[in-house]
Amino acid sequence: MSSMEPVDRAASPRIRVDVETAFVAEQSDPVKTRYVFSYTITIRNEGSTPARLLTRHWIITDANGKVQEVRGDGVVGEQPYLKPGQGFRYSAAAMIETPVGVMQGSYQMIAEDGRSFDAPIAPFRLAIPGVLH
Repeated sequence: MSSMEPVDRAASPRIRVDVETAFVAEQSDPVKTRYVFSYTITIRNEGSTPARLLTRHWIITDANGKVQEVRGDGVVGEQPYLKPGQGFRYSAAAMIETPVGVMQGSYQMIAEDGRSFDAPIAPFRLAIPGVLH
């Protein structure tokens, strides 16, 4: 496709991903270098094409540079189908060995017309409150 051709942006899938995180003190044990963080994800279809979330890919990096990669089907046992304007919210948790870390990744999606695409998840911080200034 040349750059001169018009692109119908309204028809292309647009998935927005918002994240909230929290430190889970009662499941963490700093003596054993175990830090648990919950995260709540809101996935919203801001495009004009319905799409289904098929798989997820996470990259979790702690402050020591240790990387965990997680791949799997769906999220919390589901493969949500999102019509335009619809959202899906779920919560999960991650465990790292340091009080601060970063998560990022993507959801592999398929639009109703059969096109596969990735919905990126921008890096977000996992941190015990008060550790970062």
